[in-house]
Amino acid sequence: MMDNYRDENRTEGQENEVFLTKENDQNPSYSARNVIHDQEKKKRGFGWFRPLLGGVIGGSLALGIYTFTPLGDHDSQDAAKQTSSQQQTQSVTAKSTSSESNKSSTGSSSSSAFKSEDSSKISNMVEDLSPAIVGITNLQTQSNSSLFGSGSDSSEDTESGSGSGVIFKKENGKAYIITNNHVVEGATSLKVSLYDGTDVTAKLVGSDSLTDLAVLQISDDHVTKVANFGDSSDLRTGETVIAIGDPLGKDLSRTVTQGIVSGVDRTVSMSTSAGQTSINVIQTDAAINPGNSGGPLLNTDGKIVGINSMKISEDDVEGIGFAIPSNDVKPIAEELLSKGQIERPYIGVSMLDLEQVPQNYQEGTLGLFGSQLNKGVYIREVASGSPAAKAGLKAEDIIISIKGKKINTGSELRNILYKDANIGDTVEVKILRNGKEMTKKIKLDQKEETPS
Repeated sequence: MMDNYRDENRTEGQENEVFLTKENDQNPSYSARNVIHDQEKKKRGFGWFRPLLGGVIGGSLALGIYTFTPLGDHDSQDAAKQTSSQQQTQSVTAKSTSSESNKSSTGSSSSSAFKSEDSSKISNMVEDLSPAIVGITNLQTQSNSSLFGSGSDSSEDTESGSGSGVIFKKENGKAYIITNNHVVEGATSLKVSLYDGTDVTAKLVGSDSLTDLAVLQISDDHVTKVANFGDSSDLRTGETVIAIGDPLGKDLSRTVTQGIVSGVDRTVSMSTSAGQTSINVIQTDAAINPGNSGGPLLNTDGKIVGINSMKISEDDVEGIGFAIPSNDVKPIAEELLSKGQIERPYIGVSMLDLEQVPQNYQEGTLGLFGSQLNKGVYIREVASGSPAAKAGLKAEDIIISIKGKKINTGSELRNILYKDANIGDTVEVKILRNGKEMTKKIKLDQKEETPS
């Protein structure tokens, strides 16, 4: 993929432009323009044609030049100060102005020093933490059929995708990496690229499609740094954040981008292999590109405050990326480490948002009318022996609330079920059946895993 990219340097007059462009890419390229200003100032002498000017005027001019020119000579000013009391007054004024100018200059220097220190702090943090950032390659088996049907078929693992990750734990000879589920999903094998250039094989400890998180395990032989989680609830809009990852693959490994927190407590809808779901995210304008997925979003102290997960990539949208907050990541990572999976309540229905069901079917077959239309979740099928079946739910029932909370979509139902209920709880569910409202009580169970 990287051979589709090229660097182009173009210079026109005082303008210098550097591009990273992709063939047939419609995204605009950005340029950095350097404008060189001529700061040379013409000096005018006070030669033979001004001998008639009085000392007072000459002194005033000298003082005037001192006031507005930072290269003024203090000794010349002291000499001019002795010509008259008026000039002395002007000299005091000039000194005061010069003093204020010096204060302003000192303040500007302090501001520049502060910015330099802040930039240096971030650079030091990035250098310190980079060894904890890894690249991840998803390898999937592809079959190669022999030509003309002769010989035996063969198969090999080929690269299906890549992403990033961050080492967050190291113990007992093992190191553990947090990344996105979509980075590792479907992999036959996984390869991790470390900071020193070493490639190692990784084991999938566990993954969860609904939160788009996964944990990998590698040997700690070459691991020298572990990143720590920060408190994402402390994040404020406008706070500086840094993203590190491998955009577009290993050739641009550990690329660092800086931005701000554009918003906290955002909710976005996401399609997963387990269905549509809504997740809580941090919005940032730090550049997040393909391959950054699974890498960390860091605060200026070098703490993980999020795991970069997605971005809006429409043509007219720029600088809108999302990260899963660290406070949501930590408990998922811990449960994946201890159990290899996330245990969630199970009711045993396949469902569809009612608004996706044709209205004539809602009215003619389901018996819905008026305000009942397009609100709730349509049950397509109820699994035999499931908690829903035991509670008396049937296909073509419409779930309109759970635990006293109204729902319009399957995503809303799952969020309530997974975040506000536990395995073993009994929850109250309101349904519509043939236009009539009913209440059912479901005792939540854990879904039995299908043997692999």
